[in-house]
Amino acid sequence: MGRKIEGLQRMLIIINRLKGMQRYVPREELERYVTLRMEERDGTAVNIRTLQRDINEIEELFGIRIHFDKKQGGYYIDEEDELKQEQYNRLLLNFDLLNALDSTSNLHTYVLAEHHRPANNECLPQLLKAIKFSHPISFTYVYVREGGITREKRVHPHYLKEDQQRWYLLAYDNGELKTFNVAYIRNLRTLGGETFKRNMNIPINELFKDCYGIWNQLSIPVEDIELSYDALDGSFLKSVPLHHSQEIIIDTKEEFRIRLRLRITNDFVMALLSRSRSLTVVKPLHLRERVRMIYEEALTRNL
Repeated sequence: MGRKIEGLQRMLIIINRLKGMQRYVPREELERYVTLRMEERDGTAVNIRTLQRDINEIEELFGIRIHFDKKQGGYYIDEEDELKQEQYNRLLLNFDLLNALDSTSNLHTYVLAEHHRPANNECLPQLLKAIKFSHPISFTYVYVREGGITREKRVHPHYLKEDQQRWYLLAYDNGELKTFNVAYIRNLRTLGGETFKRNMNIPINELFKDCYGIWNQLSIPVEDIELSYDALDGSFLKSVPLHHSQEIIIDTKEEFRIRLRLRITNDFVMALLSRSRSLTVVKPLHLRERVRMIYEEALTRNL
């Protein structure tokens, strides 16, 4: 079983490398890349014979044809198979995560995952390994809301959480649990010579219970919210609720009304706007006013 998992790891690393921006990847470069990624996963080095065998098995298992162009001097994925990218993206993400852990691990103790493959996920395996073995990490973090300034961070990583196709790191920064968008992490380094005691008592299910998405801003109160839609929008909201607290209070041909209880963050307001064709905010009034002002300003900008 271990050898089979290692083979799958190599194959998925090869696919990840060849579907990048570089059209043709030289044999030696691909060999070095796969070896480096396997060493990060406690795997073994690869040679050209192993690489060629994996390439053949990739076509059998995934239906992805990899060719070697002698003129360009590199491997590439057949253009026809690039059209299949959406079909195997989810599979790649699942293996990215599972292969960063060994077969005896409980994935849910490290990852709070949905099933998408977001961009900028190259450091996920390294983050998972640091969490698993309780190694501190350091990185440069880009603060987009502050004009792109950067700060150096040294943290104790505890969880990865996905929200709306973005990955976030939950880590202790000077004793305080904080959230970092993985897409804005630069120069990630694992401090392999150090360990910390991982806090297994974090009430993870409670942590995000009263928020929409990842930002649980405790300074914002939890409020009762009532929203009204027409029946068409209601059919979508019944199949994909806005929040786990969603409760249907009216469901007729004329109206679909729901009650929610959560913190009204910017992320929640943006979610309301994304399905606002028939939206009426019944309460609270300050949310109704906030939505109205957003549309008034948008109307002014787009006259």
